Amino acid sequence: MRIVIGISGASGVVLGYEMLKALKSIPNCEVHLVYTEGAVKNFECETNISMEEVRALADVVHNNKNMAASISSGSFKTDGMIVVPCSMKTLAGIAAGYAENLLLRSVDVSLKENRKVVLAPREMPLSRIHLRNMKEAADYGCIVIPPMLTFYNGSDSVDKQMQHIIGKILMQFGIDYKNFVAWKGAE
Repeated sequence: MRIVIGISGASGVVLGYEMLKALKSIPNCEVHLVYTEGAVKNFECETNISMEEVRALADVVHNNKNMAASISSGSFKTDGMIVVPCSMKTLAGIAAGYAENLLLRSVDVSLKENRKVVLAPREMPLSRIHLRNMKEAADYGCIVIPPMLTFYNGSDSVDKQMQHIIGKILMQFGIDYKNFVAWKGAE
């Protein structure tokens, strides 16, 4: 399996880090990473995680300005892409097909090749523009999984909430994530 992870400049970059950690634990999963300048700034503002730690979790790290990177071509086969978190700027670029950087180009390539694209948009509240862009992205084939709180599975900490979100995203790729607690049904 080969998955591209995009981390954009939305709040919640720790979700991207946790996704990378989760994929690192999956046998035979090659992870390609591309991140924006906004993501770097948010790692500095929101976490104590260095970019070296983030990059170390990927098999290949791509410069967001390198439009000639392997992940910019449809002939480079992947199982799809996850953008976590997905900023509203990145979402707008996806919805408009405006591939101005490698992260956006990689999404564009995944969509044109009919590969899975999962977006975890982070914003609150959502404006009509945000909602329109999410609908447009979904209409074009993206799976939209906003990182929302869950309560049915005993997620009583931020870490458990994040693990639930990671598990929901990985389900889209047929990956059973060990830290995901699924709904068991009511009796």
